[in-house]
Parts: sequence; structure tokens; C-alpha cells
Amino acid sequence: MSENKDVEKFTEDEQQELMQKYDADSNTRNVTGFVAKLVFFGLLAFSLFQIYTGAFGQYTAYIQRTVHLGFALSLIFLLFPARRKTKRDSVPWYDYLLVLLSIIVCGYWPVFYETLVQQIGSINTVQMIVGGVAILLVLEGTRRAVGLPITIISIAFLMYALFGRQMPGMLAHRGLSLEQLIDSMFFTTEGILGTPLQVSSTYIFLFLLFGAFLVQTGVGTYFNDLAISLAGRRTGGPAKVAIFSSALNGTISGSSVANTVTTGSYTIPMMKRLGYRRNFAGAVEAASSTGGQIMPPIMGAAAFLMIEFAGVGYWDIAKAATIPAILYFSGIWIMTHLEAKRTGLHGLPEEEIPKKKTVLKKIYLLLPILAIVYLLFAGFSIERTALYGILITIAVSMFRKDTRITPSRFVLALTSGARTALGVAAATACAGIIVGVVTKTGLGLKLGNGLVSIAGSLAANVEMQLMLTLVFTMITSIILGMGSPTTANYIITSTIALPAILALNDQLEVAIPVLAGHMFVFYFGIVADITPPVALAAFAATGISGGEPIRTGFNASKLAIAAFIIPYMFVLNPQLLMIDANATEIGWSLLTAIVGMVAIGAGLIGFWYRRLHWAERIITALTGLMLLYPEGNTDLIGLGLFAVLLIIQIMTRTDKGQKNKVKEASSAG
Repeated sequence: MSENKDVEKFTEDEQQELMQKYDADSNTRNVTGFVAKLVFFGLLAFSLFQIYTGAFGQYTAYIQRTVHLGFALSLIFLLFPARRKTKRDSVPWYDYLLVLLSIIVCGYWPVFYETLVQQIGSINTVQMIVGGVAILLVLEGTRRAVGLPITIISIAFLMYALFGRQMPGMLAHRGLSLEQLIDSMFFTTEGILGTPLQVSSTYIFLFLLFGAFLVQTGVGTYFNDLAISLAGRRTGGPAKVAIFSSALNGTISGSSVANTVTTGSYTIPMMKRLGYRRNFAGAVEAASSTGGQIMPPIMGAAAFLMIEFAGVGYWDIAKAATIPAILYFSGIWIMTHLEAKRTGLHGLPEEEIPKKKTVLKKIYLLLPILAIVYLLFAGFSIERTALYGILITIAVSMFRKDTRITPSRFVLALTSGARTALGVAAATACAGIIVGVVTKTGLGLKLGNGLVSIAGSLAANVEMQLMLTLVFTMITSIILGMGSPTTANYIITSTIALPAILALNDQLEVAIPVLAGHMFVFYFGIVADITPPVALAAFAATGISGGEPIRTGFNASKLAIAAFIIPYMFVLNPQLLMIDANATEIGWSLLTAIVGMVAIGAGLIGFWYRRLHWAERIITALTGLMLLYPEGNTDLIGLGLFAVLLIIQIMTRTDKGQKNKVKEASSAG
């Protein structure tokens, strides 16, 4: 496939090729015959099991989680090859053996449940073997379906647990025997079968299934048409279409790479054709698609994990994410608009804009998403909300023949939903190993105290110590996120780095809300997908744009600057998360933040009403930061500076415009 290809839309095969290259979750075999049927019925049974337990009640924790894990591991070994460069049309003998082992070790809990729950303290030789094999299967399954980095991290934590006595300084601990380690990893709910896998086996799976049913109605195409009809005519239209459609598609996609490839397959060629630079076009799509995971009401899988880790309801999380999401996408919108103005780009021609009447005929496709919002607000459980969302989606699809979920589409939704859940199940099981080791060794407290201590040694006061701790936590989250999916990254950082932030509450005049701390690490785990040197979403975009990966990544990071600033702001000012704030305070915070994003965008792009000199760019960007900083005096000073800068821009723009008209008239003469 040519990386400089510039067509209206990449084919499905080309999209799949890109996802296999940049997204481990898409690197699957193309099986046929008996194996294809085996995979099909396995995926179907997986979905039916999850729907049954969601509708009629879950089994006990150990059975629910091990059955979920057994389905996931068995299907992973059938679908995902051991190496990328290998035959994809057959399954080698050793993978059938791994499938059999997965069924045996995960079936051990349901078969011997009564014996195991009554057993306290130690495990026998058979259980040692079963638990040890389970750990190895989880590590190998995660390596195939998710990637090598998270697997290496988990192995390092297992080694840390075993060789604690040999660790230096504050990292030293009494160590665990092999028996103790295997026992805690597979025969308790503090390891592989811990909270992360519990969330995967309940909330996450059903919402992934809801997204799969939405896809079968053609809602993704509708989002694209809706985005073009609303934003296509505007200055730099295709870039704004990319932002709008990616934000909407983020509601049904939990992957930055998948979102980038699917929506970018037509938005990036449109942007290039209009005149956007290829590195900028790819960056717009990558940044917008990455932001889809923070877009309420249905966010990325990590948001469901936050329910358990932060101890709050999903509605509280979605509500808290609303203003940051508005600021994130507003920042990208503002900068693409200014880039278009700077380079003189216009909107799409009228013939490429869908008719509003045609678009409005399918507005009913938004009803399932609105229903989800209502059900969450009304206090329905997450499982019930997802199940009702699926039923409403099926009912709504019947309005028109081209959106109708037929029996074949119904089955396809069940299998594709289960297929999407495989990587999440593996990642959460593997992350459970890390959480288990942290719990058993006290590593989280040690690292948290270490970060606070380092920050304290460099800071003159507690406020500066907080800022340094936040910076250290940000760096940790981004580094981990470069090689881990958002779910695993959030689990690790919320277990290891988050305690450092919350440990400072005893010293601060105003305590940091727990939810604000969790949202902080959640955000930075997500933006790792566009942060060089390993920016998978940006790299995937270059496969369509033909741009340079690193430059595209830096452009994407610049466009998503809000994601690097806003988390600091909502830790310092929880009003941005709508925590303990009235409507007036929320409105003022949102207003000053958006005005600040305009100034920051102008400073970074180097254009407002005219081109900005380097000194003007610095002053304008600093003005924006003052407006974003949550403090009354800085807001007032920032607004004053913004007004002055705006007046200067308008006045000098008028003069420059008159000079340009004179030049054009002279040239014409």
C-alpha cells in the first residue's frame, strides 16, 4: 500500500492493514473452515454468556471471572499468532494445546469451587501447577493481543515480588515464596481475578457489545454525514469534520488507533486535497480520535474501571469529564480554524455536502445514546443500562430498511462485540498481576512516598511540591501509556503514582478530590497515544497521510495541548469537574477556560487575525495560561490582556487588509 495514497477513502482491507501494523488488538489470523466455525461459535457463546449474566445475575466472583478469562484466552490463542510475521491462514498445534490449557486452568475454579473457597492458607501441588500455568497463559495471551510492553512490566513486578529481599533501599521487602505468589495471583481476588478483570467481565463487555450493535445500524457513517453537514462548509471544513466525527465515533470506539484509521480513511485525504499539510492533517485526526476516549457519555474502557478504583458512580465520572472534553475538542477546533485562516483554506464545495433533509431523516440513530444518558442519570445499574441500550438500538434500527438490524447483523454484532473485548480482558487480567504485587509488597505506598519525598526536596513550599508531584505523575503515566493500552495504564498509575498525589492532602489547605486525582492519571494515559516518540495513533495516521510519524506526533501533541494543561487545572480547581460547584462558578470557569484556549491556540499556531511575531506568540500563550489557571486575580488580568491583544489584532488586521487590497489592485492594473 502506498503511504502517499490520496483518495477519497481507504478500502476496508487497507484500513485493516494499518490497524494490524499499529494496533496489536487487530493483528489476527484469517482462519477458514473448521477453525473459523470454532472461533465464530466461541465468540457467540462468549457474548451470550455475558448477556445472560448481565440480565439474570452474575455468578460468584471466582466463577464469573474465570469463565470470562477462559473464553478470552481460548479465543486469543485461536485468533492471534505467536509472531507477527507468520502464516495467518492456519493454527499451529501448540496453539491448540494452549487453548486446551486455558480451558483446563480456567475451568478449575468452577469445577472445584467448593473445595477452593473452603481452603485457607496454602495450596497443593496440583493447584501450584494450575496457578503457575494460568499466570503464564495470561502473560502470553496479553503479549499477543495487547503487546509486549505491558507483559514485560508484569514480569518485572513478578520478579520484584519473588526477590524482594535483594531489592535496594526503600524498594526492599521480605519477598514472597513461589507458592505464596501463585496463591495470591490465581486463588484470591487480589491478582489476576481482581477488580480489573471483574470490571471487564461485567461493565466493559456489555458496553462494548452496545457499541457493536450501534455500528450495525450504520451510526458511524451517519456521524460522518452529520459532521460534514454541520462543519463541512466552514473554514478548513474537512479538519472540523474530522474533529466532530471523531468525537462522535469515540462514543462507540474504545481504541485511538481504530478511530484514527476508520474516520481518518476519508477525513485525511479530504484535508490534504483542501490544502492542509500532510503532517498537520494526520495530526488533526490522531488528536481528535484519541480524545474520543474522554468523550461522555460513553468513554473508554478505563472509565468503567474508575468506578471501582475511585469509588464513584459512572454518572459522576461522565459529568466530571464533560467540561474537560469540551475544552479538549474546543482547543483542537480553534487551532485547526486558525491554521486554515493562516493558510487561506476554505470549506468543502457544496456538491460534497450531504443534504440536510437526508441527514435529518436518520437523526433517530442518536436515540440510543440519549437513552444511555437518561438511564445513567436515572440511577439504573451500568449492566442494566447497557442491556437496555442494546434493546433500544435494535428497536430504533427498525425505523428504516438500511439501518435495520437483521438476524445476520444481530449475530455479527454479538461476535464483533466479543472480538473487541478480547484485548481488554487480557489487559485487565495482566494488570491484575501488577495490582496484586503492589498490594502484597506495599510498593504503591513506597513509590508514592518516594515521589512526594523527591518533590519535597526540590520544592520550597507545599504548593510547589504538589506541582512537581503532578509533573512526575504525568511523566510516569505517559511513559507507561506509550506501551500499554489505556485500561492497563490507568490501573498501573492509579495503583502506583496516584497515592503520591493524594498523600499531600494532609498538607494542603484544600484537599484534592479523589476523582480529580483519578481523572489526572486517566487523561495522561490517553494522550500517550499521540505523544512522541511512541505515538501509535499519530503513526497510524501517517499510513494514510503519507506524513512523517514524529512530526505528526508533535503536531498532534500541539493540537491536544488542552489535554496537557487541563488536568493540572482541574486538580487545582475541581470546579472544572463540576465538583462542589454551583452553576455560576462552573459557567465562569468554562468561559475563562475557552477564552484561554483561544489565546493559547493563537500563540501556538502563530496566527490570530494576522500573523503573530515570536514575542506576540509568547505573550498571547501566557495570557491563555493565566485564563486557564484557576484563580480570580489571574482570570481578571488574563481577560484584560486578552482584550488588549484582541483590539490590537483587529486594528492591525484592518491596516494590513487595506495594504493587501492596494497591492492586489496594483497587480491587477
